[in-house]
Amino acid sequence: MAKLPPIESEFESTEAAEAYDAWFRAKIEKALADPRPSIPHEVVMARVQAILDRHEKPQD
Repeated sequence: MAKLPPIESEFESTEAAEAYDAWFRAKIEKALADPRPSIPHEVVMARVQAILDRHEKPQD
């Protein structure tokens, strides 16, 4: 198990970095294979903005 310096990687070892990479790639492959229609960026951003607006604190 090779130790990685924090300046080179956020992972403690090459094994941890490789495990994360494999997990991440599997998630991407699953998302790309998803047959559901995608949601347009504008729709997602409008939904996020609505959530933020509901939780916004009034300015004094």
